[in-house]
Formats: sequence, C-alpha cells, structure tokens
Amino acid sequence: MDLVTLANGHGMEIRLMSYGGIILSITAPDRDGVFDDVVLGYATLEDYLADSAYMGALIGRYANRIANGRFTLDGVTYTLPRNDGTSHLHGGPHGFHRVCWDVELFEARDHAGAVLRHTSPNGDSGYPGTLAVQVTYTLSRDNALTVDYHATTDRATPLNLTQHSYFNLAGQTGGDILAHRLTLHAARFTPVDASLIPLGTIAPVRDTPFDFTSAQAIGARIGAPDEQLRRGRGYDHNFVLDRDEGRTPALAAELYDPASGRTLQLYTTEPGIQFYSGNHLGTGPAGKHGRCYASHSGLALETQHFPDSPNEPGFPSTILRPGVEYHSRSVYRFSLRPAALKRSNSC
Repeated sequence: MDLVTLANGHGMEIRLMSYGGIILSITAPDRDGVFDDVVLGYATLEDYLADSAYMGALIGRYANRIANGRFTLDGVTYTLPRNDGTSHLHGGPHGFHRVCWDVELFEARDHAGAVLRHTSPNGDSGYPGTLAVQVTYTLSRDNALTVDYHATTDRATPLNLTQHSYFNLAGQTGGDILAHRLTLHAARFTPVDASLIPLGTIAPVRDTPFDFTSAQAIGARIGAPDEQLRRGRGYDHNFVLDRDEGRTPALAAELYDPASGRTLQLYTTEPGIQFYSGNHLGTGPAGKHGRCYASHSGLALETQHFPDSPNEPGFPSTILRPGVEYHSRSVYRFSLRPAALKRSNSC
C-alpha cells in the first residue's frame, strides 16, 4: 500500500492512499490563516477496512444504487451483489473502494498529482467486460483539486464513477455541518421510493425542502415533514444539474462554513450530484483524533450520473461501449470568504 502527499506550496496538502484511492485528508486555511483538515476519515488502515461509509474512497463500477441488483443490457440480464437491502450500492461489497490501485506520481511548476490505475476483469462483481480505469488527482497552486476519470472496456458495461469524501469545512473539531450553507445549481431532483431507488421521474425542487438554488443552511429544513426527507432520514438524493453534459466542468455546488470562512466550489462534467447529509454516520469506527462521528458530522457531494440509470431508459445513459473512452472531470476549488460586517447604530 502506498501513501501519497500532494502539496502546492501555499500550505494546502492532500494525503491519499492506494487502497481504495482514499483521500485521507485535505488541509485548507480558515479566514485567520489557520490550517485544518476538512474531510472526515480514520487513523488506521484497520479502521478503513472496517468502514461501511465509503469514507474518502473512489467508487465504481457503479456509484449509487441499482435496483434489485439487476439490469438488462443488449438482451442479457446481469445479477450484481445486493449490499444495501435489495439494492446494489457503490459497486457492491468488493467495489473500487476495496481495490489497491497502482499509483504513479507527477509534478510540474504549478501542480502536483497522482495517477491511479486499475483493471477490473470481466465478471467482476457481476459486471460484463474487462474495464481499464485511470483516475488522476491533481492539486494546483490556486487550491483546486481536480479529479479526472478515464476508462475503456472491451464489452458494453454500465459505468458511473465518483469520489466519496465527506466534507466538514469547520475542521476536525467543528461539530456537525447543519450550519453550513449550500447552493446547488439544480432546479430539479429525482424523487425516490422507500429503498432510495429513483421513481423514474424528475421533479422540481421549488417550494420543497430540496430547493438549494439559493444558499440555504443545511439544517434549516432537514427535519421538515416531507416524505422524501423521511425516506432518506435527511438528504440522500440525486440533483439534476442545470446544465447539459459536456467536456467543460460547470459550477454544480457551493458550500460555505460561516464560522471558518472556508468555501468549496464544485465544478463537474456530470449531469447529476448526490447530496448526502451524512444521515447514517456514527455506526463505524472512531474517526481521526478519536473523534466519534455522529449523524451529520460531514456531507458528501458525489458528482455522478443518475442512480439506477441502467434500469431507467429515460435517464442519461451510463453504458460504456468498446471503442469509446469514458472521461469525467470534477474540480473542488477551496477559497475564503471574509466575515460579514456587523451593522452598528453608532455614528
């Protein structure tokens, strides 16, 4: 297993390991210049082996859920392991989060990075085709982490890759993320059934607790009497981004912590983003520095195609075919926002 540190000369560092392609830490400054780690994680490899929350990991072959662990492609029905009730979740119990990736480092004047490679054999977790995957993490001098995904296959197969870090911009002693303010550039989302499988419809967020088209505190409406929130025990939904899928990353989400001033802007080429408010955290090992993670200790913003797309012909296709190269890019840009000026009645 390899451990890698990427640094940009301005104090920002990203640590990752070859096991699972896991991001172990991301250090970023607050508005007072104090650096802290803004992602959740564990202290030991043994804890990551016991983890069930996909903490910081690369996800594949298929991010999110596939209903009943089954799909039909070109007239053939494929069966996948069910590891989330009756659903197949995040590639199954032996998905890419359990792979030891090959790692190659590179460095230039204005960036440093790591290339991770893995070949998934035909039949791996039930998926067809031998899949060659390459994921590149690049840290730039302007405090941006770019994640590039590339893949090719020799047989048609579903593919949906993402990165599953949990963010808490307040740092390791910052409590929960309910006061974080989130903007999602998404006027629609995909409602789910009781198993968190999309119903196949795309619904407007307007006049619902899912409207983050302007900045909202995550905790402001998370307890609202809403059936979708009840099913997810909070937010665990795919948002349909206000963009066409393309090669140029577009702004998808903005996350802001008022206490520290840290801001995360997330750009992606993907058509969707899964916002998960960490509703089920607290069942795994103790986190870094012995911290016991509880519900909402962190949140995930998973750039992706839509859940269960292989079974929903009305959703954007996730089928990769021979002779076509899969390419997806997501950019996580960290910055600071000054404290709001307090109004005074004095002259």
